[in-house]
Amino acid sequence: MNWLFPPFDPEGGPASPKRRFRRIPIRALIPNVITLLALCMGLTAIRMGIEGRFELGVAAIVAAAVLDSLDGRVARLLKSTSRFGAELDSLADFVNFGVAPAVLIYNWSLVDLKSAGWIGVLVFSLCGALRLARFNVALERPLPAWTANFFVGMPAPAGALCLLLPLYLEYLGLEGTRALTLPILAYSGLIALFMVSRVPTFSGKAIGLRIPRDVVLPLFVLVVVFFALLLSFPWLTLASGTLLYLASIPFSVLRFRALAEAAAEREAAGEEGASFPQSGREPDARPPKLH
Repeated sequence: MNWLFPPFDPEGGPASPKRRFRRIPIRALIPNVITLLALCMGLTAIRMGIEGRFELGVAAIVAAAVLDSLDGRVARLLKSTSRFGAELDSLADFVNFGVAPAVLIYNWSLVDLKSAGWIGVLVFSLCGALRLARFNVALERPLPAWTANFFVGMPAPAGALCLLLPLYLEYLGLEGTRALTLPILAYSGLIALFMVSRVPTFSGKAIGLRIPRDVVLPLFVLVVVFFALLLSFPWLTLASGTLLYLASIPFSVLRFRALAEAAAEREAAGEEGASFPQSGREPDARPPKLH
């Protein structure tokens, strides 16, 4: 089969004769399968947006976001992180959270603005691409350990779900939201700027690495309750979650500044904080410059 399909190399390096005949464990493929399933969800959301089936489009983007939150954790759990997986994840994120939500919001409302609406969704998609590119060029930069709890700007999945807030409100019962094309256009530009900004936002990537034993059962209950609410009251859950997330941004800025000042004081006292290399499947956590 080598004449038709080259041997799969997760790291993308030159294949030595020994590596060519070495079998790849299934666990190394599972995270990439999850990423491809997320990509299928994103492409399905684009189709739903074109066909005007916006409820299914939102469901597909939510499913893509859930799968995106799993692939990196599964890769680290199975010790199967790879350069191939990191690149595939980045490309899938652009489609799922840069293109799909833009197609949905354009066909749902901004199409009435014609070229102005199209320019608005182009800006959103380009900002998503720029954010992912910024992450890719900063993968190996060592960072202080405390910055692991923050993203630089709004992550792409959060940006996609926040962009669709006007659509949630329409299906929640606020009739006429779709006709507010100019406010929706301005709102989409604001979310796009948040994605490429250096405003720190809370990160949940440290959640699930290690948790106290007495928190395990309550965590199970919270996860079940969340998904039960999402399935039973999807629009209320998505709208409430989006508003709470946007409201948390000022608090994340204040928390980041407090930690940065504490780290600076320790450094001045001669205590150097620990740092870690940014892995290929970790979100962009480079500390922003706040003035």
